[in-house]
Amino acid sequence: MTKPAAPDRISDAEQAVMEALWTRAPLTAAEVADAVGDDRDWSLATVKTLLSRLVGKNAIASEPDGRRFLYSPLIARSDFVGQESRRLVDRLFGGRAASLVAHLAQAEALSERDLQEIETLLQELRK
Repeated sequence: MTKPAAPDRISDAEQAVMEALWTRAPLTAAEVADAVGDDRDWSLATVKTLLSRLVGKNAIASEPDGRRFLYSPLIARSDFVGQESRRLVDRLFGGRAASLVAHLAQAEALSERDLQEIETLLQELRK
């Protein structure tokens, strides 16, 4: 998968469509609607609108397949998560990831398992 420039911000609704495409692609609009529509009570027209927006943002590609189109992601999920994580840290914590972890710890949002995983990650990063 090539790595195009980062797309414009992807909304929560658009992310649901992206999740379906990251799970299995290429998909038709009807297949995307089947994958996400029931949970959200979205019509096929709504899904097509979201797909069109994502194409416009260069987040997905559309390819003609007879009378329908097949949609595939142009960005990897890991790249999206990295971009969104950076935006969150920048927007809410002044660009400092340590402030995010401190906030989660103070809010008692970290389990013992989370703390162990963070400690292990820190040890690996220091190597």
